[in-house]
Amino acid sequence: MSKPNVIVVLNDDMGYSDIGCFGGEVETPNLDALAANGLRYSQFYNTARCSPSRASLLTGLHPHQTGIGVLTYDMGPEGYAGNLTEQCVTIPEVLKANGYRTYMSGKWHIASNLVEPTSAWPMQRGFDEFFGTIIGAGSFYHPNTLTRGNENAEHEAIDDPEFFYTDAISDQAVSYVHEHDRRSAEDPFFMYVAYTAPHWPLHAHEEDIAKYKGRFDAGWDKLRKERLNRLVRSGILDKSWQLSPRDVTQPPFEEAEDKQWLTRCMEVYAAQIDRMDQGIGRILKALEETGQADNTVVIFLSDNGGCAEDIPQGVDPRELVENLMIAQYKTRDGRDVRIGNYRDVMPGGEDTYQSYGPAWANLSNTPFRFYKHWTHEGGISTPLIVHWPKGVKDKGGIRHNPGQLPDIMATILQVTECDYPEARNGMAIPPCEGVSLAPSFNDPAVTRPPLFWEHEGNAAVRDGKWKLVRNYPGDWELYDMEADRTELNDLAPQFPDKVEGMARSYEEWAERCGVIPREKILSVMVASGEQAFWEGQDK
Repeated sequence: MSKPNVIVVLNDDMGYSDIGCFGGEVETPNLDALAANGLRYSQFYNTARCSPSRASLLTGLHPHQTGIGVLTYDMGPEGYAGNLTEQCVTIPEVLKANGYRTYMSGKWHIASNLVEPTSAWPMQRGFDEFFGTIIGAGSFYHPNTLTRGNENAEHEAIDDPEFFYTDAISDQAVSYVHEHDRRSAEDPFFMYVAYTAPHWPLHAHEEDIAKYKGRFDAGWDKLRKERLNRLVRSGILDKSWQLSPRDVTQPPFEEAEDKQWLTRCMEVYAAQIDRMDQGIGRILKALEETGQADNTVVIFLSDNGGCAEDIPQGVDPRELVENLMIAQYKTRDGRDVRIGNYRDVMPGGEDTYQSYGPAWANLSNTPFRFYKHWTHEGGISTPLIVHWPKGVKDKGGIRHNPGQLPDIMATILQVTECDYPEARNGMAIPPCEGVSLAPSFNDPAVTRPPLFWEHEGNAAVRDGKWKLVRNYPGDWELYDMEADRTELNDLAPQFPDKVEGMARSYEEWAERCGVIPREKILSVMVASGEQAFWEGQDK
């Protein structure tokens, strides 16, 4: 069998249970088809935040080993430069050295310089072709830092009144498949498709929004229960796991005000995912048309849990331009962009800039607690789909063995029969931290060593059935993930020795991987003047 092509599809700020094949209301027929003919992993984990997840996925390392300890601003200490270090190797760099062509379409978000090409930009890190954004968030109608190769390409959005970033990402990926078939059909390819959907702002096509009119009128309380029931019936979740309580900061849906605005937010969010799925369908069609479908590994996942961030009202747009990288606060036809979650402004259009808020994010992360930023299950659990007709025989299978982002590099290298290097450009690099998922493709009983996380002081260890987790600056909590994956029954008081032992293993991992205590990071930020204008938000 010839070496397989590999496509990794990563989307942005989507919860565990939003897509159809993971219990959600959003219509995702193309992802559902991949799952029905491939595998779903019920306990796969990301790294709780945009930039760290991207760095970890692409390098097979933990974020702090890559220079992306938090986000893409310099927080001073080693491991927190906010810029992909040269002391790590990326998937495209390894595969390119082994005869692969490499392509990327979409969001990069692991470079601190947003204007000029550096050693941390895609073309300098192994990609033959790149189209996308360097920054982490922005308008879908006029995305800032839109780049082709190493050149600014924002004019492509400005000059095209029909431009929409999700569609542009899909169109470029389709073009790569056809161009590769014409020019390099004898070579395998790796393609990284990094959608920004459904990250705020809530922008979507009206025809997609209309599909979801009324779909969420029942409200988050009832829909969370319905999702859990579907997840249990499908075999993804254990029936003994209880639904976590509604976020205590949010009202029962029946008591919520401005329901028309609230439901419209979720309708637009769903439309964003729907549009992405449509694009994935076009990519899969291109594989069929070029005869590449059977020998292409397709991996789909999300970079963190659903996002509870609100976009505040009344913020000076100039501050948002500087700190959130909104390209401009005028539409392409000269109208003002209304920035903030104003409840008399319906989201979706180019002249809006809003988010869907904690209550809907709580729905997105059903049945778990917490959100993006946290290392509880709601922050780090992702749907994972693996589809490979030539390598996966258990069509529609579900795998319950845990895994995390560094495993993607290890998996890709095993299925492509490529070796992880010991050095990059003559400099030694850390060994890959991941464990290949490939043995689990046809063996559901595979186990792995402990998993570790840290983000902004939030931390966790998963060792077999046990999970130790901390909501910074709180104490460690301990959960039995076989009996209580929704983390409702803290066993730390009952098992102090288990807590102590797992905490010790966390500290050993943290020291080895360059994790610095959160309080020290904050002191560096304050001293250097780099503390973010909007603490905890994407920059």
